[in-house]
Amino acid sequence: MNIYSKKQRWKLWLLVTAVVIIGASLWYTNILVNKIAQEERRKVKLWADAVQKKVNLVKYTNGLFNKIRTEERKKVELWAEATKQLSKELTDYGFVLKVVSDNTTVPVILANEKGVPITSRNLDPAREKDPVYLNEQMKLMASMQEPIEITIYKGQKNYLYYQDSRLFSELKTVLDDLVRSFISEVAVNSASVPVIYTDSTKLNVIASGNIDSLKIKDTTFLKESIAAMAAQNHPIEVEFGDGSKSYIFYKESTLLTQLKYYPYVMFGIIGLFLFIAYLLFSTARKVEQNQVWVGMAKETAHQLGTPLSSLIAWLEYLKTDGLPAETAAEIEKDIKRLETITERFSKIGSVPVLDKVNVVKVLNDAVSYMKLRTSKNVTFTTEQTSGQEITAKLNVPLFEWVIENLIRNAVDAMNGTGAIKITVSDQTQYVYIDIADTGKGIPKSKYKTIFEPGYTTKKRGWGLGLSLTKRIIENYHSGKIFVKSSEVDKGTTFRIVLNK
Repeated sequence: MNIYSKKQRWKLWLLVTAVVIIGASLWYTNILVNKIAQEERRKVKLWADAVQKKVNLVKYTNGLFNKIRTEERKKVELWAEATKQLSKELTDYGFVLKVVSDNTTVPVILANEKGVPITSRNLDPAREKDPVYLNEQMKLMASMQEPIEITIYKGQKNYLYYQDSRLFSELKTVLDDLVRSFISEVAVNSASVPVIYTDSTKLNVIASGNIDSLKIKDTTFLKESIAAMAAQNHPIEVEFGDGSKSYIFYKESTLLTQLKYYPYVMFGIIGLFLFIAYLLFSTARKVEQNQVWVGMAKETAHQLGTPLSSLIAWLEYLKTDGLPAETAAEIEKDIKRLETITERFSKIGSVPVLDKVNVVKVLNDAVSYMKLRTSKNVTFTTEQTSGQEITAKLNVPLFEWVIENLIRNAVDAMNGTGAIKITVSDQTQYVYIDIADTGKGIPKSKYKTIFEPGYTTKKRGWGLGLSLTKRIIENYHSGKIFVKSSEVDKGTTFRIVLNK
């Protein structure tokens, strides 16, 4: 098993472990959130039940209040009838006088047709003889209740003015306080429930709680909020006994809503943390790889430099000692090749100089070198789509290294028998170089993997050739290299994209 396969397996195990940890955390967190949510729902239910009971209490109190008002009206009418009877000729005045005298609570004023007070009862004892005071009270009573008309002797009429008793007024004050308290408790509730209290139209807001007071004035926001609340919880209908209705709309508390989405937020935070951690570790790993690459390349160039200088000196000595010219020429070619290799390694880690060169010529030179050192069963073809000279900025030694690596891999993939075709396309901004072979092909799942350091299908390979190729093209030439197409047992096409 090569180093890349081991790394992939470790990545898989780490991913599975991370998923298990995240899943377990979210599962337990979800359990806690659901428990808290159930407790919140229980509070909201208790609040809604309490509001409903308070509605019933207010409704009952209001009904009782209306009954008292009706009874007081009957009492006044009975007092008026007694007054009427007193104006007639009766043989027994005892019962009538008792009715009149029993009115000890309802303030009344009896006046003639001209509005002149005749008598009064249950007013301020200190001022009941004051005509101005009596006239003020008559106007006040007339604004509150319609006076009762009393027909007396020979068509003459008197008018009985009255108002609510002190007991009734006190009860009314208590009821008003109860209604205000009810509205206040609805708006400011212990369950922290967003609530809107409206009239029968469901548009006019009487009170609201736990909602932005500025937003509630927006008609669109109000309609949307009421619709959302009605969809979540059936509104509580409020009727105080006077025939009019109002409605209480409410929804789950803000805390409960937040708790619902908490597991997903937590998942997002954990995912973001893992993603950032992965990026940091990946960046650190790449930096470390770069340092290893540079250090290894510099050390290789340094180690090659000493024996190379020695070989040059020995070649010159052998030439003077009668070495055949043909042999000396071949040795000189190999020495120049070693010099090229040394130069390539020395450029790793430093910014290479890019010169504008003829791309096709550089490709032909690299192909010519590899052709002499490759099996005769491999055919090479180089063509260009444009008849004009195709140029790009290249560092020739490094670029030739890339082409040599690709050709060497293609020859290995074809087992020394097949065809290699190099096509150069001249585009507006880019130069495309396609290198196609008739080898065993690459599975689609490995298109990116093959460029990873350490990946190789060879028993004695280091898995550095394509990784180095990618580094030279992308880091030093600001280009791109990728698998354009591949089919198993039919061949592969690599594409190099260079900026013109």
